[in-house]
Amino acid sequence: MKKHGVLNKELNTVFASLGHTDMIVLADCGLPIPEGVKRIDLSVVKGFPSFLSVLDPILEELQIEAITIAEEIQAHNPAIYQEIQKRFADTTKHVVSHEQLKEMMKSAKAVIRTGEATPYANMILHSGVNF
Repeated sequence: MKKHGVLNKELNTVFASLGHTDMIVLADCGLPIPEGVKRIDLSVVKGFPSFLSVLDPILEELQIEAITIAEEIQAHNPAIYQEIQKRFADTTKHVVSHEQLKEMMKSAKAVIRTGEATPYANMILHSGVNF
C-alpha cells in the first residue's frame, strides 16, 4: 500500500504515463468532456471535492511546466484565479478563450472532473520533466 500522496488508482495510472508536454485537465463539474478523452470523475456532490482540494495533491505528485486557463476566469471567478496565481507564480501561463481551452482538451491524456461549481474553474496542466 502507498504510504503517502494520491491514492486514487486511476489518477496514479495517468500520472505515471505522462511524458514531457503531455496535458491533463482539471475541470469543474460543468465542463463538457470530449468523446474519447479519459474521464476521471471525482465529483461526489455539487461543490465537493473542490477544484483547489484536488489541485494541491496533484501539484505534490507532478512536475508542471506550464498551465493554460481561460481568460474568462479573471473576471468571472477572481477567487480561484488568485489562488491559481499564487500556486503558479513561477510557471509559464497561457491564457486562451474558454472555447479554445475546450478545443485543446481534445488532446489531453485525461480530464479530472471535480465537484467545483464556480465559473471557469478549469485548467490544463502541461507536464514537465524533473531533471
